[in-house]
Amino acid sequence: MKKLFLVAAMALVTFAGFAQPKFAHVDIQEVTLLMPESDAARDAINASQKEAQETMQAMYEEYQSKVQKYQQNRETWNQTIRESKEKELADIEQRINEFQQNIQQELQSQQQNLMAPIQKKANEAIAQIAKEGGYVYVFDINGPVYIDDKQSVNITPAVRKAVGIPEGRTIESLYEELQAQQQAQQQAQQ
Repeated sequence: MKKLFLVAAMALVTFAGFAQPKFAHVDIQEVTLLMPESDAARDAINASQKEAQETMQAMYEEYQSKVQKYQQNRETWNQTIRESKEKELADIEQRINEFQQNIQQELQSQQQNLMAPIQKKANEAIAQIAKEGGYVYVFDINGPVYIDDKQSVNITPAVRKAVGIPEGRTIESLYEELQAQQQAQQQAQQ
């Protein structure tokens, strides 16, 4: 009886040792881009970019106006006024350059800050679904060179549902929405 139990236990351990780990894959880009929170983040980023662009345009127009005035009047100004105006133009140019550098960094920082909780939520949903499904590894389909769909389970639909992405929403429909918004903005500017 002990021998039978020992043989059965060894067979079970041996069989368990040969059990293959379960693999899954997910399209993290699809999930994060389509999450409802991403729409709000994109809107905030677009608003900031528009405000920065308007500020930059106003600065450039001020600079152009002063350059034009300088070019028209430089021959009639004495040296002190001309040097003062040249210094003023150089200062405006420097402000424009500093603004460009600073705003670019701030916009990147804003995007990272807005996207971090979205990415965290997606990663937590992926981890939860992986644990529930008993998956040892979950790969992002945008990263590896090859995924065998027959040996790996696509958990993207489950993650989409877990993070609240509407069922019919696709990357294609998102791009169409973004293009329509961009066209509407261009028409509003004209």
